[in-house]
Amino acid sequence: MSNIGLIIEERAADIGNFMVGRLLPFRQKRSVGPFVFIDHMGPAFLKDYQNLDVPPHPHIGLSTLTYLFEGAIMHRDSLGNALEIQPGAVNWMTAGKGVTHSERTPDYLRSTDKKLHGLQIWVALPKELEQIEPIFQHIEADDIPAWEENGVHFKLIAGEALGKKSPVAVYSDLYFLEIKTGNQAQINIGEHLFGESALYILEGSIEDAGTNFGPKQILIAKDAKLCSFKMAANSTIYIFGGNPFPEEHYIFWNFVSSDKERLQQAKELWKAKGFPKVIGDDGYVPLPDFYQ
Repeated sequence: MSNIGLIIEERAADIGNFMVGRLLPFRQKRSVGPFVFIDHMGPAFLKDYQNLDVPPHPHIGLSTLTYLFEGAIMHRDSLGNALEIQPGAVNWMTAGKGVTHSERTPDYLRSTDKKLHGLQIWVALPKELEQIEPIFQHIEADDIPAWEENGVHFKLIAGEALGKKSPVAVYSDLYFLEIKTGNQAQINIGEHLFGESALYILEGSIEDAGTNFGPKQILIAKDAKLCSFKMAANSTIYIFGGNPFPEEHYIFWNFVSSDKERLQQAKELWKAKGFPKVIGDDGYVPLPDFYQ
């Protein structure tokens, strides 16, 4: 019997000058544990002067997780951080009561051909921590727990699972796990998972109860404890989830909060240009007409 309760197909979304595949939120599933938003960037081949340019924009009430498979992004924020993220590393920015940041192709790549491929993720903060001071953490690829079992490669990007703990400073019970195969393999990890759980297929395929599933799909589990499936050779998947919050969290543009009034306050503050400025980047993303 299948443990899959819902299948979410990747949908195209425009984030300015760059198209992404939107995975969460979905009309039938707004979140998985504390995970409220996932974009799949690329894979994109940016030729010559085509670049990623996401000017300064605000966030509240969430942590952003950036994880790249290919390419590089220059991150700048209102805390004074300015650094480049490359494949395998993690940028973890906790917005709390309010932060502004930009994401652009690094200067040395802007006039050359380049690739960009990765995941952009939002994790909601617990209600009691939504107004904390913003914090930024960068974790190098070599500091992310990675190991091999029976020819299957595991990496715990964030949270706790399979007896491991990531150095990413999360604020709730969650996990974000990468699994890669060289050869076909049976995966049985349900006893290590908890809360709500989902599986994203980046490449290759999995088989569950005799049905095959391919790339660009999120499979929502009925019960995390029953997580068992077969992975095809040369496949890469991501399993994510955790304990859901007791109260609903709302998304309004780039803002997440359990308090709708706080979302309105953040909107008005951004329109009045009252958020802190990004150091070293004077761009500005106006509030879209849809959210006015």
